[in-house]
Amino acid sequence: MKSIKYTLAFLAALSLASCSDFLNREPQGIYTEDDLNSADTVDGLVTAAYANLGNDHYDTPLSLWCWGNVRSDDAYKGGRDESDQQETHFYEIATDIRSSMSLPDGMWFRLYKGVSRCNTALRALEEVSEEEFPLKNQRIGEMHFIRGHFYFMLKELFKQVPFVESEIPAEYNDDLTSYVASISNVQYTSDELWQKIADDFKIAYDNLPETKEDVGRPDKYAAATYLAKTYLYKAYRQDEMHNVTEVNQEDLQQVLTYTAYVMTSPYGLESDFAYNFLPGEYENGREAIFSVQFSTGDGTMFGRLNFSDVLNASLGIGGSDFHKPSQNLVNAFKTENGLPMFDTFNDTNYGYNGSSNPLEDYSSAEGKVDPRLFHTVALPGFPYKYDYDTYETDWNRNEGVYGIYSSLKENVSPESDSFVQMSPFVANSKNRIVLRYADVLLMRAEALTELGSDLTAALELVNEVRRRAANSTSLIQYAVNNIEIAEYDASYASQEQLRQVVRWERRLEFAMEGSRFFDLTRWGIAAETMNAYYTKEQTTRSYIQGAYFDKNKEEYIPIPQQQISYSKNLYQQNYGY
Repeated sequence: MKSIKYTLAFLAALSLASCSDFLNREPQGIYTEDDLNSADTVDGLVTAAYANLGNDHYDTPLSLWCWGNVRSDDAYKGGRDESDQQETHFYEIATDIRSSMSLPDGMWFRLYKGVSRCNTALRALEEVSEEEFPLKNQRIGEMHFIRGHFYFMLKELFKQVPFVESEIPAEYNDDLTSYVASISNVQYTSDELWQKIADDFKIAYDNLPETKEDVGRPDKYAAATYLAKTYLYKAYRQDEMHNVTEVNQEDLQQVLTYTAYVMTSPYGLESDFAYNFLPGEYENGREAIFSVQFSTGDGTMFGRLNFSDVLNASLGIGGSDFHKPSQNLVNAFKTENGLPMFDTFNDTNYGYNGSSNPLEDYSSAEGKVDPRLFHTVALPGFPYKYDYDTYETDWNRNEGVYGIYSSLKENVSPESDSFVQMSPFVANSKNRIVLRYADVLLMRAEALTELGSDLTAALELVNEVRRRAANSTSLIQYAVNNIEIAEYDASYASQEQLRQVVRWERRLEFAMEGSRFFDLTRWGIAAETMNAYYTKEQTTRSYIQGAYFDKNKEEYIPIPQQQISYSKNLYQQNYGY
């Protein structure tokens, strides 16, 4: 009670002080943008923007595993049960999705914090001269690249988002708050918004060098790769209801232009697919065009770790067992005469025959599979992450609900120097690849397919990726008897067949990397794919019974109601919500 009296007395004293003396004092211990707009401090603002690339958290994962994989046919949520990370469960079964959920609001906030840091750095960079700061133009390119990256994620998640420029229009008299409050999320059409994102990457392309000074910075080839990716997404024009209305030929030509440029670069496919997902000496390899950098030993308690994925390690190595590969995904790797079983892949399950000994089922499984399965999915009876203990069914936290598989790509062996036990989580310092060269080849193959201009060249690009897959067996010798993969011959070089080939190859190559759902939405086939998936899954997984994907609605996350309220209802909700 005494402290309350003292506080009230203090406030009363303040009320008697001169308003002119008290209110006009400069605040102490606070930096303004003007204080930081100098050659000595501007690079710190750039570094702060980079930092947001890896300011991860498991419930707002910038790796997008819950948005790009669990919402698709590639993964189950995992964890203890359906109530564990329940909002992700609702997205998995496309049911009870509400605009008031906290997960999307957290993603919105985290991504716009990144945009804000980029804009702060860009305003500071404009205030210094090249004489004062010789790297000015390069850093401007870097900030437009990073900002474009954040906007790209916002766009693929929410579709219609406000685009905040770094330059404050003159009519707002440098009042940033008023400027931001005036921007609607429908100021631009969907196509115009993609173009704004492409413009960011074009500024990066025009200002970045071909050789990077630090591995964590983007170079001109990274900007070109993101330009190709943006134009590929932009090409699939969508109406308000998210229907694909055309595949724009001019946008596809831009994909060809920028992928052609990257194909002249020092980047290329790793000799072994596995090397993209190993820590240490394998990081920042020739296929990694741009990666988020993580590390240990920086003086903090655990280091700068991939906090996005701390839930995703198997229970058998101390993890929480989220992000579980689906049976449908495992079946998709099945081959016949070395080629995918497009129409019949999901008729039977690979390996597991329902016996009491799944370990034996998988180690002696009949039928053949693409070797990338063993780099992507931990299967019972085989070593975990190549050289650790045998992965067993009791490594799963809730086999009855979420099955017997575990995700490998984002994880490392417990014997790795990159492995960090941070109870109750398991983390690691392995980099996260954002752009890799295989995507350049498959984006180009897709553009050529949709243009119908050189289908033979498109098929050869797919085969180049498959040849690398076929050679990726040095670390999985224990599974060579299970493997068969072949190249496509000329009989697959019709546009209709090649479209199926390219889309299938994207699924296998980038499985569990956070992109599957966004591909389905871009192609306009999310509803038909997901409802076919639910129909089969409901026969074996009771928690999926009743799941149904609403076309013209659930292709995108609703605009968070919290953000609509903050905007005083300036923002408009996505169609269907």
